Amino acid sequence: MQALILAGGKGTRLRPLTVYTPKPIVPFCNRAFLLYQIENLRKAGITDITLSLSYQPDKIEHVLGNGSDYGVNLRFITEPAPLGTGGAYRFAAADIRETTVVFNGDILTDFDIGSFIRLHKELGSAATLALKPVENPSAYGLVETDSESKILRFLEKPSDDEIKRLKINTINAGIYVLEPEILDLMPLGENRSFEYDIFPEILKREMPFYADVMKDDYWRDIGTPASYLAAHMDFLNGDIRGFETEPSDRSDVATKAVIDSRSIIGSGCVIKSGARVTNSVIGPGVQIEEKAIVEDSVLWAHSRISTAAEIRGSIIGRSCHVGRNSILDAGSVIGDKSTLTDYTRV
Repeated sequence: MQALILAGGKGTRLRPLTVYTPKPIVPFCNRAFLLYQIENLRKAGITDITLSLSYQPDKIEHVLGNGSDYGVNLRFITEPAPLGTGGAYRFAAADIRETTVVFNGDILTDFDIGSFIRLHKELGSAATLALKPVENPSAYGLVETDSESKILRFLEKPSDDEIKRLKINTINAGIYVLEPEILDLMPLGENRSFEYDIFPEILKREMPFYADVMKDDYWRDIGTPASYLAAHMDFLNGDIRGFETEPSDRSDVATKAVIDSRSIIGSGCVIKSGARVTNSVIGPGVQIEEKAIVEDSVLWAHSRISTAAEIRGSIIGRSCHVGRNSILDAGSVIGDKSTLTDYTRV
């Protein structure tokens, strides 16, 4: 059994956070994001994992290495040109002639991959898609199935009237189990999309094509700053199961600093007297000075929050400096290496 993670996107929707840091390794609770997908696959017994890359691939390889630190074998393939989701799969998996789990590289989930694979095999499916029910599917493409979980059709961004008439709310969750014959549906080196090219072709050829609908599993696309921050809040709230945080040590926390039990503090931080950290993730090496307030926020490594600054519902990138008495209200996103002068209001 093999796995392929499609991690070649530029992370445009997540900017400015992805200007210097490619999306697959943006920190999530102080670990490279892709490690959560890798860990999920390893739990299912999959240790041979290929990463299809395009944007800043050297940085991703440097952070993840060969995978031995995480109990897996990683192989990196860089697209020669943008190939789309299907084309990237064809290019990266050209030499793989066995069942393959495919992950979109911006999905955070605790979905049971082992159970997903077992269902795929029991059904004798050529392709099986994970589907996620959502409250408002109008922004997504709906997937319709029959009573036996066989996929019937795809509807891209349906209208409200169509949603009410069809009474379905399941969307493509970006996780697939594919048999090798799916590779034969697309030419090597050409741009192809799973959603617009490959899946319709599977239906046209009447190949066995099924779905596994998530129930209580956590699922989120972290591709925007708002969703990325919300995922952190979900993690701190205990909504994501089965993942551990990185152990931290050597932080210098003043006796009169206040840090709640839900917050995650990275190694080597300095948090001074009167500072308050609530429901937040603080990256390694961050300095939070006297009387500063950090609430419902994510701070990346080595940033400095000056005296009496207030940060609420915000994301601060790596190596930033927030000046004294600055106020960042909910929704603020500050890219790496930015400096906010004293008394800035955002």
